[in-house]
Amino acid sequence: MNWRYFYKPAAIVITIVFFNINCRSGSKATVDSVEYLNKAASSPDTNKIDAKNQPELNTDHSNNNVPLKNIFGINGYEWNFLENPGSPNDRRHIYEDNMSLIKTFSGMRHYLNWNRVEITKGNYTFNPTNNGGWNEDLIYQRCKQDGILVLADLKNIPDWLQNTYPASSRDNDNAPVPYGQSLNDPASYVDQARMAFQLAARYGYNKNIDKSLIKVDTRKRWNGDIPNEPLVGMGLLKYIECGNERDRWWGGDETHQTAEQYAVNMSAFYDGNMGKLGQGVGVKAADPNMQVVMGGLATADIKFVQRMIDWCRTNRGLKADGSVNLCFDVINYHLYSNNGDVRKQKKATTGIAPELSISGEVANQFVKLANSLPGHPEVWVTETGYDINQESYQKAESIGLKTVLANQADWILRTSLLYIRYGVKRVFFYQLFDDHAGGTSQYATSGLAEGIKRRPAADYILQTTRLMGNYNYIKTISNDPLVDQYKLGNKTMYVLTIPDETNRKASYTLDLGGAKKANIHNLKIGADMMDSKQVNTTNGKITLEVTETPVFVEGLN
Repeated sequence: MNWRYFYKPAAIVITIVFFNINCRSGSKATVDSVEYLNKAASSPDTNKIDAKNQPELNTDHSNNNVPLKNIFGINGYEWNFLENPGSPNDRRHIYEDNMSLIKTFSGMRHYLNWNRVEITKGNYTFNPTNNGGWNEDLIYQRCKQDGILVLADLKNIPDWLQNTYPASSRDNDNAPVPYGQSLNDPASYVDQARMAFQLAARYGYNKNIDKSLIKVDTRKRWNGDIPNEPLVGMGLLKYIECGNERDRWWGGDETHQTAEQYAVNMSAFYDGNMGKLGQGVGVKAADPNMQVVMGGLATADIKFVQRMIDWCRTNRGLKADGSVNLCFDVINYHLYSNNGDVRKQKKATTGIAPELSISGEVANQFVKLANSLPGHPEVWVTETGYDINQESYQKAESIGLKTVLANQADWILRTSLLYIRYGVKRVFFYQLFDDHAGGTSQYATSGLAEGIKRRPAADYILQTTRLMGNYNYIKTISNDPLVDQYKLGNKTMYVLTIPDETNRKASYTLDLGGAKKANIHNLKIGADMMDSKQVNTTNGKITLEVTETPVFVEGLN
């Protein structure tokens, strides 16, 4: 059966590239120009979280030591940083209006198209890129300056590699091997692994690299052009991702890889298949401390990861401590909360509240697998989110008097609160801007910003970060309403939410341990900070009306 409608198909990727031309030219609708009808919940029935999606109560997670702000990442592109609509040909300066939006988030997953940095084989360009004239150095430098972690996702294949295929099967989503070469042989992936070495050598932290291995193309494109300069150890990147959704089931045969084939691919990318592919190949050959992130899995299938581990055990062997010599440092998957099930390819018709989806169950499985491995690799979710267009099956719907944008904001924030409960270390939302404003296909209208303004989802992320971005999740003390406890030193914050999508409210009495007063913080659309008020407690307790929009409470002594 053809399931291309269920997840981002190749056709959607093409649409993304095409419509970014419009986005880069500044032809975006403003938030105020988009109106949505409020549709009251069709059923008064109360939704309950399935038991397998409920967090364990009163289980101490303080040893996870992950600040909440780490769960507020975003996906984006070069033009989000560099293209000023008022000066579209100037790609040597940060566009500060956009940068103010990007600083809302703690992390940026950068879709780094391989064809931008290696437009001809063996000739690597970073500043400027020979394809597009982008300044990758400046982007990464500014992110480091502003405290934004960057995950560089080296994705797609360049034109010169596509051209090895017959015209009928050329696709930039093809597996990264020349036509006719075996997907089961690490040597077939050597071109991509060489590109990975160059990225890690330039942007990693290792300065002791043989300069003869650096292959930057220093030729000028025209008279007066600024040539690329060979640099190493710039100290700008700690994480590189190998491809994107390599477990895809849509597209042509050449775009597909099995779990074992992707493990072969990653073994080359990771360390040149344990150094067997020669010098200048693989991330670890350039910077042994750089972290290699598995390409985000489209299927969110834990079995795919287990098969990769099994391949590594057989083909890469065991380390001295007896652990499997893995070809990745971070486990990574994608999951969008809806009423379908990507693992079973069950078709979705609408987005749903994260707590009512399979997200908790899936996160729990991935984190348990990671914790069963000696190295306890981190688990990341690098794509999740909701559309605002009501024709998309990934839509956030209006609920009661709450607009689509307001409900998208609720569900985005609650997505982060869900993942930190299960021990996921980083989340990146899809994405900064819409791919196609007003588009009806899935993922076309998932942006968290529009023009030079934040959408409510980004407002909520900014406000939560400013209030408690450095707090660590400790435990959940109630499942309905959800009541989470966070701490920073001797300070405690509680986050309370109704995990539903029917405009349900409930009364809850919160015990603040004898505190005489409490600060109550409420999210506010269009603001930089939450609204806050101070109230007196009754014997250290306060009774609150809890809604589907999270509320934040701290006791004062």
